Amino acid sequence: MMKSAAFKLLYVLFFFAHIARSNGDSIFENYSQINLTQGTGPESIAFDCKGEGPYVGISDGRILKWRGPKFGWKEFAIPSPFRRRNLCDGSTNSDLEPVCGRPLGLKFNTETCYLYIADAYFGLSIVGPYGGVVKRLATSAEGDPFRFTNGIDIDTKTGIVYFTDSSIAFQRRDVDSLLRSSDRTGRLLKYDPYTKKVSVLYDGLVFPNGVALSANNSFLLVAESTGFRILKFNLASQGKSGDNVPEVFAQLPRVPDNVKRNGNGEFWVALNAGRSGTAPSGVPDPIAIKFDEEGNVLKRLDGNGAITFNSISEVKEFNGKLYIGSVTKPYVAILNA
Repeated sequence: MMKSAAFKLLYVLFFFAHIARSNGDSIFENYSQINLTQGTGPESIAFDCKGEGPYVGISDGRILKWRGPKFGWKEFAIPSPFRRRNLCDGSTNSDLEPVCGRPLGLKFNTETCYLYIADAYFGLSIVGPYGGVVKRLATSAEGDPFRFTNGIDIDTKTGIVYFTDSSIAFQRRDVDSLLRSSDRTGRLLKYDPYTKKVSVLYDGLVFPNGVALSANNSFLLVAESTGFRILKFNLASQGKSGDNVPEVFAQLPRVPDNVKRNGNGEFWVALNAGRSGTAPSGVPDPIAIKFDEEGNVLKRLDGNGAITFNSISEVKEFNGKLYIGSVTKPYVAILNA
């Protein structure tokens, strides 16, 4: 087992080095990865108040914390006290997700150091800085239960949590059917930690996915996956007639997933699907695009056609590195920012 794992690692490193040589200034010259030991699909990536991590949610329902090469991954949180470890631990079976959980969006509130989780099946949850069993905060809004809780961000000044429910009709395990459908039941939601109530900010969305607040919390970006676009919601004047109607922030060449703001107030949009053929963007294989607050393109990340970057779900910029999540891969990819 040890020899086999070492051989695979050497093969991967040789493969990346070969691509780097053949492509000149290649994306793989600065590439590394953190392999998962159980489960797959580190959908979203977060770092805690101390800058420790990354933390990821994986296919078997757990949230893991990376403690460095010496100590590896440690289980940080589980979605339910009734989760069956013998059935769930290490699972990659999407049919078990309703039982095991499937954490998607992750976000630490930097004021409280609590981690908020958008679990596709268990709804909006929270867990303290030391982890353990998460506490469920909400599973429905205005009488309609969540079916596909997805992206998340937090206004740390007010504690308000913004998140998406991708569909009232489809669950995450039916995501392929959702992508092919004309479903417009997705919702943008708001959770108030003081009143403990969830309200619907906007409905009728086409597969709403990742969300990200602006640096001054005046507006919110929401990815519409099936719509190939990013919507901008004005929060500064929220409540006035017509102000909940979004504007198009960016039209995209491929299916967007999560949106993450970096320390400079810029936004990374991960492009999840549609890599067959050349995208009409000036970059042969865009896997992520960085925007400024005005919607101007600052950078396009080229995946060079490598299967390494299939099913990209998120690009999290932290301490000069880009941590790249995936819906299906058994690793977190890392590039220089």
